[in-house]
Amino acid sequence: MSRSYTPGLKILAQTKIIKKRQLPMKGTVHLKIGDIVKPDEVVASTEIPGNVQMVNVANQLNVEPENVPECMLVELDESISKGQIIAESKGIFGLFKSQLKSPIDGTLANVSEITGQAILSEPPIPVAVDAYTSGKITEIEDQEGVTIETEGVLVQGILGIGGENRGILEVVTTSPNDELTAEMIQEKHKGKVIVGGSFLTKDTFEHARKIGVAGIVSGGFDYTDLSKILGYSLGVAITGSEKIGPSLIITEGFGKIGMAERTYELLSANAGKFAAINGSTQIRAGVIRPEIIIPSERENGEIRDYEEADLAITEGSLIRVIRAPYFGRVGKVKSLPPELAKMESETMVRVAEIEFEDGSVEIIPRANLEMILT
Repeated sequence: MSRSYTPGLKILAQTKIIKKRQLPMKGTVHLKIGDIVKPDEVVASTEIPGNVQMVNVANQLNVEPENVPECMLVELDESISKGQIIAESKGIFGLFKSQLKSPIDGTLANVSEITGQAILSEPPIPVAVDAYTSGKITEIEDQEGVTIETEGVLVQGILGIGGENRGILEVVTTSPNDELTAEMIQEKHKGKVIVGGSFLTKDTFEHARKIGVAGIVSGGFDYTDLSKILGYSLGVAITGSEKIGPSLIITEGFGKIGMAERTYELLSANAGKFAAINGSTQIRAGVIRPEIIIPSERENGEIRDYEEADLAITEGSLIRVIRAPYFGRVGKVKSLPPELAKMESETMVRVAEIEFEDGSVEIIPRANLEMILT
């Protein structure tokens, strides 16, 4: 039987999910292997050094650099407050003294008698990493983080923005082909992850942000509107650090594209449950998919794990087209012709015969296909 390997998009009703939760720099891990964690539980924390400011004490006090240390009124590593006098010149016969006030809250980090400058350090910035999802800690990286394992629903999207959020999942539209409108989003949706259908506008997104929605899942979205929300053209898809309020996950692509029925039905079946959502996306080596995780309320369910062989499309495989002119459409592989076919560009490529959900059949380059793992 003919096979073809392709990127895989996971839409799984019950699978093992492994999440690494790591600090940006060494710190303290608060839990141990075997501990059961909740999504909001802090698993590790650290402090990032604060910004530093250079102050030219010699110039401001009109003294020689070598005389600066004796003019300082605070010791190294001593806490200082904004506006506090931290240095003072000797003056003339005790008169006409010059003073230097601290421009920040922080500490005195260093004083140089060579340059006559003092280094002031702002307070360290505390960083805490939570579990993101419920589960069990299976690994500990000393001073760096933990690995959490859980079971449940995993739905991946094409593109996302907005990083991590969480909340109770609620389906707002009545079908995967309905547009999510501002009128559908109400005060009761504050803090929730809402699921729409085929599309939402920038105005609808802004309304959801004003309400305080935690996350939005939609089949399609407008590329121009996405750039307006971000404040810049997306370009290469590396996202996740945006501070935009709700996380937004697009499951199908740009434009008005009905959400795949399997995705919509799976999310609908889990409405009312806790969901962790992450819009982080990286479309390059080391692909990162935006995701919705719904931890299982039961244990030892039927788990489906995937290996590299599962990414091989064969006759009957469920796929999504990832390039124009059929971008976002879902169908099944009808056949995988062994011979090369000539495209409009005159290039010879391997193709697949795809039967779409509406019954139409098209010949698509295999490189334009993405496996849907269900």
